[in-house]
Amino acid sequence: MHARKEILRAGLTWRGAKIGSRKMKVAPYRSITFFIAVLTWAVAGVLRADVIETKDGTHLVGHITKIADGKVYIDTEFAGPIAVIQTHIVRLETDGPVAVRLLNGQRYDGKLSGTNGTEQVVLAAGPVTANIPEIAASWEAGAPDPALVKPHYHWKLEAGVDVTGKSGTHNQLGTAYGVTATLARLKDTLVLTTNYNRQITDGLKSADQFKAGADYTDNYSDRNSWYARDEGGFDRIKDLSEYDTAAVGLGYDFVKRIRQTLTARVGVAYRYEDYSSPDTPNIHSSALDLGLNHTVRFDNSLLATRLAIVPAFNDFANVRITHETDYDIPLANSAWKVRLGFSNDYSSKPGDDVKKFDTTYFGRLIVSWK
Repeated sequence: MHARKEILRAGLTWRGAKIGSRKMKVAPYRSITFFIAVLTWAVAGVLRADVIETKDGTHLVGHITKIADGKVYIDTEFAGPIAVIQTHIVRLETDGPVAVRLLNGQRYDGKLSGTNGTEQVVLAAGPVTANIPEIAASWEAGAPDPALVKPHYHWKLEAGVDVTGKSGTHNQLGTAYGVTATLARLKDTLVLTTNYNRQITDGLKSADQFKAGADYTDNYSDRNSWYARDEGGFDRIKDLSEYDTAAVGLGYDFVKRIRQTLTARVGVAYRYEDYSSPDTPNIHSSALDLGLNHTVRFDNSLLATRLAIVPAFNDFANVRITHETDYDIPLANSAWKVRLGFSNDYSSKPGDDVKKFDTTYFGRLIVSWK
């Protein structure tokens, strides 16, 4: 009986065993084969799985379906589909080949393996190494890039307004309006902007400024790009009746990650500035165009800084510097957000009775749609 229990415990099938008889007829081979097949299937189910390890030590086991928009999507048995923010991940493992596109636009098909934030795409010709934030997208191996299949590029529109007022010792009313349209594609981006700022203090205008601009960037290779931009308008408080700055040049991404970019620009420009006062000389000159753009995307907010320095070639001491930093905080409705920031405008040789340096602080309510 003890032997029978042991055999039953092993999952074997008894046939025709007779009590009291020492001879027992057993057909174990078919049962052992079935047992091994089940065990192999179970072990394979454990081994054949993708793994995500996060910075806090969490391990997620399942099937990685894609990487997109700064997130890694994994289908798990215990919780179903889960999206993990890419910057929180220190290791990715796939049990089979996947297609990967890096930020530089290169595509590779192979298994992912790595540790400490560094991944390798294992290829027949050898591994390709990249940091996890440098992986722009991933999808099923052998399939076409989703970004190239029936691309539905669309404009993203933003409109903002802020109104400030004060009454009492001084009466003040300030209004500012702005609209931004952005068309972002796989390799290039076009941004169109326009805004108007007007301030009335004790019946006198303290701000009357309008500007509109366009900025086009083409990332033709890994970290390199070329750009063309133009901005024009007027600033009546600064006696600037009309101005326009057009520039073209090259850019380089010192930092290029899913959530952070730092791009430097160098190019040539043309400055056209007409002043209302005849005592202030107009500027019609070619110029050097220097720029720096920095963006940091947090889990639920965005910090952006833009800096442009444009000295005139005919008088290198005549330089104009514009800077803006803003911080976007989304509201409960994702279409709405609050933008807090400040901007600086410096002109080394302004008009008569005009200060060289102006700083504007703002808080705006922004609505966006597509």
